[in-house]
Amino acid sequence: MPQTHEVTNQVPPHHGYDGAADPALLEAVAREGAAWAIPELHRLGALAGSEQAAEWGRVVNENPPVLRTHDRYGHRIDEVEFHPYWHELMGTAVSHGLHAAPWADDRAGAHVARAAKFLVWGQVEAGHSCPVSMTYAAVPALRATPELAAWLEPLLASRTYDYGLRRPDTKQGLIAGMSMTEKQGGSDVRANTTSAVPAPDGTYRLTGHKWFTSAPMSDVFLTLAQAPGGLSCFLLPRVLPDGTRNRLLLQRLKDKLGNRSNASAEIEYDEAFGWLVGEEGRGVATIIEMVNMTRLDCVLGGASGMRLGTIRAVHHATHRRAFGKALIDQPLMRNVLADLALESEAATAVALRLAGATDRVSRGSQDEALLRRLGLAVTKYWVCKRAPGHAAEALECLGGNGYIEDSGMPRLYREAPLSSIWEGSGNVAALDSLRAMARQPETVEAFFEEVGRASGADRHLDAAVAGLHKQLADPAEAEYRARQLTETMALAFQASLLLRHAPGAVAEAFCASRLGGEHGGAYGTLPTGVDTETILARVRTADAPSP
Repeated sequence: MPQTHEVTNQVPPHHGYDGAADPALLEAVAREGAAWAIPELHRLGALAGSEQAAEWGRVVNENPPVLRTHDRYGHRIDEVEFHPYWHELMGTAVSHGLHAAPWADDRAGAHVARAAKFLVWGQVEAGHSCPVSMTYAAVPALRATPELAAWLEPLLASRTYDYGLRRPDTKQGLIAGMSMTEKQGGSDVRANTTSAVPAPDGTYRLTGHKWFTSAPMSDVFLTLAQAPGGLSCFLLPRVLPDGTRNRLLLQRLKDKLGNRSNASAEIEYDEAFGWLVGEEGRGVATIIEMVNMTRLDCVLGGASGMRLGTIRAVHHATHRRAFGKALIDQPLMRNVLADLALESEAATAVALRLAGATDRVSRGSQDEALLRRLGLAVTKYWVCKRAPGHAAEALECLGGNGYIEDSGMPRLYREAPLSSIWEGSGNVAALDSLRAMARQPETVEAFFEEVGRASGADRHLDAAVAGLHKQLADPAEAEYRARQLTETMALAFQASLLLRHAPGAVAEAFCASRLGGEHGGAYGTLPTGVDTETILARVRTADAPSP
């Protein structure tokens, strides 16, 4: 072979590392009460960093699901076929409890452990995180009807992944979906036109068209429809108690920007069978806790993608040479990488803090419920909004190699906008922050109490908090200013956590750049004097332990 084909200065594959060897994550897991889960987290991390898991993720995105509306005889079947590797990913997630398992675990920190595993395993492949997340989130809504919860919770929390369309009571484990949005309404779910007509036996028959239904091969779905008493929540099984298919007709699968491994469908309800969940007319109130749980997973998904982008960029820069030395030793590249690392660490810290709040809320903490209500709204807006730009910069660190599909970076880039769109896009999240403050002023007190725990630790944070108090005291054009207000609140929340728990180099650089104005409009504009070595040391991936 000619010497021109000799391969040099190419980066080795990023395999064989422990995806859980993340100091920011492990420290947060311990302080939020789930240190007991760290050994399992490392086992999952070793699998997440393996060549096998990377292959699962690559293949399912190159072989997206296929809709089969009819069998060869013309019978309506409404099935979606997945590549076998999809089921490997799902089986791993379910066996490690990334779905509804925490609801059946009475240990303190169960929801934190699940969040950490979700963040780590989501780096392998983000698409299958969607049905996993919805299964986790379905349980609080189902509890509005105790008899349904008593029947289904054990199956939703089961660590057995049992794929296939069969009666729920014949399966060892269930996956749940959610179907709310319609063509004419989108996020405005009260514009819902699907009808729900009561049947003599107390069940309902639903007729309507759902514009987005993610994971349409799930076993059960929570959905909204107009009952005689107003907008209500219903549970629809894919297979009816008598073993026949429910009238959930799959019209087409969406051709999405990213999230291609996961099926998203338009569904027609043709007098579909459903059970009422909660009370008639209380549909939004019933399903809102499911929305909150999936919003938490949006934050975790954003943090997961940022971590993956950062470690891939650092790995590339460590092994790639240019102009006589490794990229990571070039001053400007160090600035970029450290900036990406700061964003990633701040996202991880706040995501796990909210997971800790969720865990304590599940055990009855009212104070944590107030913090979570506002903290989750502002964080969902900001972390998810930062994800696409972060992915783009991480991709650019690989240069032309990052633009090629083989690198995996284009898939990360295409996936990044989803967490900001899912469960309320940027405007919805920002306006929800205003709604929380208006309807529950005590959430503002809880937020400032949390952020105030770092009072006096950094002048930039102190100034930002003082500015927030002034902004909140002036209600003029609050809706117009909602994004700016929400952004500052989210940054203050992150800064407070870093000042209390991260190394000084991390916290100081974050506060100076994000709150102190010492930053440009792009990543890689950190001020001089930043301790990039300490920041980057927390990013370099560790080899996975031998099995």
